[in-house]
Formats: sequence, structure tokens, C-alpha cells
Amino acid sequence: MLKAGSAPPKITAVDDEGKPFKLSDHKGSIVVLYFYPKSDTPGCTTEACEFRDAAPAITKKKAIVVGVSPDPVKNQAKFKTKYGLPFTILADEDHKIADDYGVWQEKSMYGRKYMGVARTTFVIDAKGKVAKIFEKVKPAGHAAEVLAAIDEL
Repeated sequence: MLKAGSAPPKITAVDDEGKPFKLSDHKGSIVVLYFYPKSDTPGCTTEACEFRDAAPAITKKKAIVVGVSPDPVKNQAKFKTKYGLPFTILADEDHKIADDYGVWQEKSMYGRKYMGVARTTFVIDAKGKVAKIFEKVKPAGHAAEVLAAIDEL
């Protein structure tokens, strides 16, 4: 897992519109990079809608939100449209980004073990360094936590 103060791994991926996205293109902005397990599930929808509702306040602070999940582009686009999400969502189908950020982890549900995304958020400062890491995120109230972290930068 990354640590605060470190440089984040590079990201080159396809976004919800099928366009290329590079994290390096956003140096100079604060980037809220949040990883979630699966589009259009209850917890992931709660988290995404909170970021949607906080978008004006986040934008005012010269920050952008970028969601990442292992869903394909088509699912990301559908999720974004269904909930009116005003931010970029990346398709990480091969979970390379999640691996690079240390959030592709073994999980357990009802005694069954499987690999998946650990709900985690990285706040990357305008200089391109990881400023804050939120692990084991609870979707409800998370956008407010992130806004508070941005205020501290």
C-alpha cells in the first residue's frame, strides 16, 4: 500500500467515454482518486452520489474526482448516466491500477475468499504527491471526509 508523501503510480487507462486518461495530465490539480468494487451496487452508488452532490464544493477547491473500478467501459458509462455523475470513471478491467495502488486484495464473504477492490480513496495534492489515504471507506459520509482533507492541503 502507498504511504502519504509518496508519488502515486502512473495511471493510463480508458475512461467511461472510451477516451484515454492519464493521471499525469492533472498535475497542478488536487485529484480525489477513489476505488470502489462494482458500479451500480448499493454502497458504490451511495459513495458515487455523495461525490456527485459534493462536486461543486470539490471543484471550488480546484480538485477533481476520479472513480476506478474493474467494470468495463460500457458499465461505467451506464452508471455515470444513470446517476448523473459529473466526474470521470476509469475502467480497470485487468485491475492493473488497483494492483499498482495496493487495493486489489483478498476479500471474504460468507466464508468464501475472492480477490476484489478494497474501497480506498487517495487524495493527491497539486504537486502530484499522495497527501491522504482513506482505507476501509464507509460510503455514507465519505465525501465530507474527503472535503475536510482537501481543506487541510
